[in-house]
Amino acid sequence: MTLLIKNGYILDPSTGTEGSYDLLIEDGIIRELRAGIDKTADQVIEANGLYVMPGFIDLHVHLREPGYEYKETIATGALAAARGGYTTICPMPNTNPVTDSRQMIETILTKAKTEAVVHILPIGAVTIGQSGQELADIKAMAAAGAVAVSEDGKSVMNTALYQRGMIEAKEAGIPVFAHCEDKELVGKGVLNEGVKSREFNMPGISNAVEDIIAARDILLAKNTGVKLHLCHCSTRDSVTFIDMAKKDGLPVTGEVCPHHFTMADEEITGDDANYKMNPPLRSREDIMALKEGLKNNIMDVIATDHAPHSAEEKAKSIKEAPFGIVGLETAFALTMTELVEQGYLTPMQMVEKMSLNPAKVLGIDKGSLAVGKAADVVIADPNEKYKIDVNEFASKGKNTPFHGKEVVGRVKVTIVDGKIVFQDN
Repeated sequence: MTLLIKNGYILDPSTGTEGSYDLLIEDGIIRELRAGIDKTADQVIEANGLYVMPGFIDLHVHLREPGYEYKETIATGALAAARGGYTTICPMPNTNPVTDSRQMIETILTKAKTEAVVHILPIGAVTIGQSGQELADIKAMAAAGAVAVSEDGKSVMNTALYQRGMIEAKEAGIPVFAHCEDKELVGKGVLNEGVKSREFNMPGISNAVEDIIAARDILLAKNTGVKLHLCHCSTRDSVTFIDMAKKDGLPVTGEVCPHHFTMADEEITGDDANYKMNPPLRSREDIMALKEGLKNNIMDVIATDHAPHSAEEKAKSIKEAPFGIVGLETAFALTMTELVEQGYLTPMQMVEKMSLNPAKVLGIDKGSLAVGKAADVVIADPNEKYKIDVNEFASKGKNTPFHGKEVVGRVKVTIVDGKIVFQDN
């Protein structure tokens, strides 16, 4: 199978290539990247006026399978990823049963081979059952194909146990992905501790809930030497701590989710659980710190924390509903609208944070359009304006506060290993 993409605007931070070129794919591999390729191909895509980028990589998704297939499955989550321009996604381990063993990693990988249209790279749990009591077999999970370990959805509050887990992860050659949340301090909090938690008389979640554990985990990474990645950073001090860690030469990276750089807690309109996520929507000051952190390359990655739930679950009060919103199908548009269009990121920086840097965090050979690389490619229209419509989503989850939001930037084609897995219209 030969696929020729003509006249696209190439954005490849791995090689520094930016400009109008043709791209030739043969048998799933990028064979040529230059202007004026004149070869017969099985399929030609005219990409004039469109961005052509290495496929996006999402370090933080929840596919819900096994155990919660009514929310999402590996198959539907992968379709949502393809529609969002993602060619590789990393599902978190808080499934049922928890992804905490070699067998569970192998089960997910086997299922993904036949049911997923994008690459699935699973993340294992730090502790058995995510109970925080006993370490999972981290080395066995890494040998089976786990690309990281995480207790996402909660923090390992036993510091000594967590340190041992970090040592195991370092010896296994994989990073630790940290969900930073002080379990005792968060209490029954459901919204950011601020104007809306007071207005609605709901328990708040302070910035300190995140900041205390972020600082602890960075210190543990300094002590153990493990590669540490801080998930869904939402506070100004998380940015400060990561900046300090990098200046200290530590292997620490951080991600920001589109909802955290797009919407402030003051924009919550009422008791609508589509605004409920963890960490919560923060203040305007936190949003500005996150945007500046991305702009200045303190924050490395844009990830979604895609967290689908059923309509029935999200119809409950904010006090009762589960945390989380979907993000795979809105991330590119929100990033274009809030960061690129507003001048915080160049288009090349955007690709760096959505493709190249995630690959670097995982240590995988992806995030590049260089000749000889696997043809994971996304083509997008940077100028198309539209309103987000949950009825168009491929995900089972429709839970987002961005339904009806006007955005710019639409994914047109997603290619995985040289095969078109999504094409708009």
